[in-house]
Amino acid sequence: MARAPRGEPLSFRAFQAACPAGYGYGYGNGGGGLRDLREREFPRLRGITYLDHAGSALYPESLLKAFIDDLRNNVYGNPHSQNISSKLTYDTIEHVRYRILQHFHTTAEDYTIIFTSGCTAALKLIAEAFPWIPEGTKQPSSRFCYLTDSHTSVVGMRGITASMNVLSVPIKPKEILSEENRLPAEEQNCTTPHLFSYPAQSNFSGTKYPLSWIQDIKSGKLRPIKIPGKWFVLLDAASYVSSSPLDLGVHQADFIPISFYKIFGFPTGLGALLVNNRIAPLLRKTYFGGGTAAAYLAGEDFYFPRKSIAERFEDGTVSFLDIIALKHGFDVLEKLTGGMEKIKQHTFALAHYTYTVLSTLKYANGAPVVRIYSDTDFSNPDVQGPIINFNVLDENGEVIGFSQVDKMASLYNIHVRTGCFCNTGACQMHLGLSNEDIQRNLQAGHVCGDDIDLVDGRPTGSVRISFGYMSSFEDAQTFLKFIIATRLSKLDTEIPFQSSVTKLTKESVPDDHPAFNNADKLSPIPHILGRELRNNSSATKTTVNWQPPEAEAESIRAAVSETTVPTCRRGGKPITVTNIYLYPIKSCSAFEVREWPVGNQGLLYDRNWMVVNQNGVCMTQKQEPRLCLVNPSIDLKKKVMVIQAEGMDPISVSLEENTGKDAVICESKVCSHRVKTYDCGERIADWFSLFLGRPCRLIRQSSDMKNRSHQKNTKGLASATNISLSLVNEAQYLLINVASILQLKEHISARLEEPLEIEELIRRFRANIVISAPESFEEEEWAEISIGALRFQVVGPCSRCQIICIDQQSGERNKEFLQSLSAARGRKTNFGIYLMNQPFRSSFPDILLVGSQVLPVLKENTEIQPPTSSEEKCSG
Repeated sequence: MARAPRGEPLSFRAFQAACPAGYGYGYGNGGGGLRDLREREFPRLRGITYLDHAGSALYPESLLKAFIDDLRNNVYGNPHSQNISSKLTYDTIEHVRYRILQHFHTTAEDYTIIFTSGCTAALKLIAEAFPWIPEGTKQPSSRFCYLTDSHTSVVGMRGITASMNVLSVPIKPKEILSEENRLPAEEQNCTTPHLFSYPAQSNFSGTKYPLSWIQDIKSGKLRPIKIPGKWFVLLDAASYVSSSPLDLGVHQADFIPISFYKIFGFPTGLGALLVNNRIAPLLRKTYFGGGTAAAYLAGEDFYFPRKSIAERFEDGTVSFLDIIALKHGFDVLEKLTGGMEKIKQHTFALAHYTYTVLSTLKYANGAPVVRIYSDTDFSNPDVQGPIINFNVLDENGEVIGFSQVDKMASLYNIHVRTGCFCNTGACQMHLGLSNEDIQRNLQAGHVCGDDIDLVDGRPTGSVRISFGYMSSFEDAQTFLKFIIATRLSKLDTEIPFQSSVTKLTKESVPDDHPAFNNADKLSPIPHILGRELRNNSSATKTTVNWQPPEAEAESIRAAVSETTVPTCRRGGKPITVTNIYLYPIKSCSAFEVREWPVGNQGLLYDRNWMVVNQNGVCMTQKQEPRLCLVNPSIDLKKKVMVIQAEGMDPISVSLEENTGKDAVICESKVCSHRVKTYDCGERIADWFSLFLGRPCRLIRQSSDMKNRSHQKNTKGLASATNISLSLVNEAQYLLINVASILQLKEHISARLEEPLEIEELIRRFRANIVISAPESFEEEEWAEISIGALRFQVVGPCSRCQIICIDQQSGERNKEFLQSLSAARGRKTNFGIYLMNQPFRSSFPDILLVGSQVLPVLKENTEIQPPTSSEEKCSG
């Protein structure tokens, strides 16, 4: 059993006591002003704990209002024209340039503002325009040096420098302090330009690197490497300026790239490069776009650039309306907070407190609950920003994967960031990953941004929380309560379930379990207004009592695998199919059948439709739990799908595709997969919009895109390189085992301290095929299976998300289910296996039947790897 910290460390009084002297919380009125600010400016944050401010700030309501009012009251034309509206735009843009310079305590005499699409575009511009001297000339060549604790976009500059035959040199933070790099006096007159880049604040850990480095490097007091020449400094300020003041009057870096959404939350897609005017004339440019030329000839190689550095480098028409929005961003931020110094104090107070509590959390055995990756002790805001990077540990000091922590956080509506945060250098440094480790992880299938959090038990990334100017004590408190609730539970030390069959307890599922002998009892269809929904279609009432004869079964076994042996059943007990479900509308209620045709995408009509919002984005129970209350049923004879929900008149949709001229084909996305769909019309859209209380539409997958495919692990399946999918997330079928459900049921019931029906659990896991195997979790040992004449490849385990926390009968959430699954499965949330169907040549029809025997083949490697994708693999 673990212990929580003594006293009341999560009280506001404890927070106030922990605040460093001189650093205040809130913006006046003892924190009451912040509560009013949150209610007035961020009502959309009610019930949400947003802790990814380093990823993006959030825009306040008054910024949008001021901007929209501005657009309503003024006519802004293209600034390259000369009419009245264009002149207004040009003058407003120039005013915004001055406002940016004012924010950073400098003037147009010292710096020029070049608008870009963001910080990354600004960095690319520097790499292309810097006056490099390449290798192989008579002059000493240039060097591009960058701190290893740098964003990907900085490191990526070396691709451009390499094409220019300029060497790039990574520098570790401690190496910059070396006095050995000082040059003798006779070499200090060399004018070869070199560029050193470092972040004002690490986006990984929040470490603030000394701004004094700027002058020390430019003066020659410090040198990244020992080489003659003149050093220029690129200060990556994107992370720093979101919560700290930057005085360019004191710290005069040569280049400062920024992204404005990091400060204001809006507009996105707009950044700037602040260029010191002393180096601006040295910048070189080859391409010239609209608005950058003073004169040029189309028929001859003649071009003369504009005199203004900003206009020379701003190719084409700038995003002038977004630039105009910046003025309101600066005004509103100043009005709400009183300026960046107060934001710095406020955010640091929250980070300091959270770090203090987090670092003291211990298990009963004294082991820490988290491992924090930091270069500071969070005692000084001049060296530490409001970012905390960590991994959660178990009682034995083993890392719990960041994707599991992220899933748990989502249950509490806490928004965090996970991975390596586009900063591989810092990730390697803090997690102790070698270059070889990174390469091995790639070979193991891990790529940046995916959810593969552990490789060989070692973390591939971590969890990051960050505070912004609108963050509150309640945000920190909610986060800490989440860590305590999920890690300091009295049941955390229970032995987790084992996934290996060889390690399982020898407890068989009783033959007389109701799930086996009465499949009809598991019907998920509720009573609506006292009327029972229509039963399964006549096609599903007819039972085809066919089982393959032994000779056919043996031929199936042989065809499934020539090199492996089917698993031996203990006591000769067969494995059978107990339930079959399809989900005609993605994320809506299940439709249970006793037998059903199998198509080339899975069960016929399974997830052929989906509900989308007004922007055409797929809606699931994650965003709209009430989708589970929508009950579709298929009548194969009448060729209709009937949709019912409580309080609504039934509505029907034809199973025949609308191939007429009025069918509007559009492209949508399911997870990362592109699909073509068509809209089902206004009548059904109005029905769903009324029931869900928000604008939405029903769309169906178009038959001319049903062959959408992507590469799968199809070892052993002949000609199965292209797999046809419906609107599923990952695979054609999802299979679960009642024995596994029963073992999980005991664990969850103990945590809930109340009985739990097995039927409810089965519904939550939204499987297509439910089987009765003697051993729990033995399905995870299978490589292939056959059911009747159908042959299936096991793709991998299903990594569960928060949808299993939704009661499929009521739509109510209970986060205990995912937490219990994680605890029961040894920190993982795998449950069930994905299947792909390989058509098998047989004289029998492709029908899946309840009662059919399941013939599995054991895999050679006993560790099933999940499908390699960055999306969560839950059954929608």
